[in-house]
Amino acid sequence: MPLNTDRIQTTHVGSLPRTPELLKANNRFQAGEIDLSQLGEALDEGVTEIVRTQREIGIDIVNDGEYGHTTSGAVDYGAWWNYSFHRLGGLTPTDEDRWNEGEKHRSSPGHIVLTSFPDRRDRERFRDAYEDPTAGVLVHRNTVSQPKITGPLTYTGQEAVAGDIRRVKDAMALNGATQGFVAALSPGSCARVKNEYYATDEELVYACADVMREEYKAIVDAGLTVQIDDPSIAESWDQINPEPTVEDYLAFTQLRVDALNYALRDLPEEQIRFHLCWGSWHGPHTTDLEFKYLVDLMLTIRAQGYSFEASSPRHGHEWKVWKDHQLPEGKVVYPGFVSHSTNVVEHPELVADRIEQYASVVGKENVIASTDCGLGGRLHPQIALAKLESLVEGARIASERLF
Repeated sequence: MPLNTDRIQTTHVGSLPRTPELLKANNRFQAGEIDLSQLGEALDEGVTEIVRTQREIGIDIVNDGEYGHTTSGAVDYGAWWNYSFHRLGGLTPTDEDRWNEGEKHRSSPGHIVLTSFPDRRDRERFRDAYEDPTAGVLVHRNTVSQPKITGPLTYTGQEAVAGDIRRVKDAMALNGATQGFVAALSPGSCARVKNEYYATDEELVYACADVMREEYKAIVDAGLTVQIDDPSIAESWDQINPEPTVEDYLAFTQLRVDALNYALRDLPEEQIRFHLCWGSWHGPHTTDLEFKYLVDLMLTIRAQGYSFEASSPRHGHEWKVWKDHQLPEGKVVYPGFVSHSTNVVEHPELVADRIEQYASVVGKENVIASTDCGLGGRLHPQIALAKLESLVEGARIASERLF
């Protein structure tokens, strides 16, 4: 991940809208009308097309749009996480839907337990809005069945991640892209399923670290950058009821950071970027933990680059955090300058202004223009691509001013 030398580079967080052809092929695969090899052919074509689209728009650091996670059956919402269910051994399928009311877990001082999505504090505060299908709070609310851990976790996704790697590298070569990344699940997020095997939270999280390391290593060994997707660092705050102290939460989160660093040991930091977010669902997010409490912990993660929300209405002001926190030498940030949470397409001048704000506090050479979170499944494809176009144009404007 080279630093900026003569302009602001651009990228995005990962998920991009699926092509109509890929959506159709996935539906046919789920219905048993085509086999995995035929779905693979659709994936080959889809990745080539989405990389071509990124390059035509002007994105510098591209990926496969997370199309390789499509075989999870969650084509849009949830694929960033659910794909791992098909790459891990030790799981047993269940009929439990993550969106239904589940068992309510209550935390106490010094003892944090995550609760189910419907029992989260933001949902509690705005229950009427969350339960009103016309409110626009949630989009693409598909049934998402969750497995449970019933045996030792193993990594079984060698063939799948090899496919991810091959497709993005082939598409990069065809479309003249020189920088590419593949997203992978963090140990802390991997561990957010029902556990009936491991005796302690620590055993569970480190078991996830051991298995997911295989995926990280495959990606970096292929010469690509691995993006660690880890909402568990920030989003879990809202999943704890009642609200914990910041100290208790950071202690809870430290284990997940330690396990991630263990999984990343000996891997080249220049090929690792880390994505922190507060959850991509469309909601009020009034219970998001402020970034100022997380930034120091984030900077201890063994990565060269850090991706986070910077244009969300709840976090757009937090560029000021960097006035009081030094970005370590050789590190870069990937702030989101366009948001997944609104249909309004940001004006390029606004994007440029946001880039300049970050450049003023961390240095223009250290700012890669990105998105808040994945755009696939959260926005109509036309709007998602328009946001990427605005991102690229805003980076061009800011580059003229800064370089």
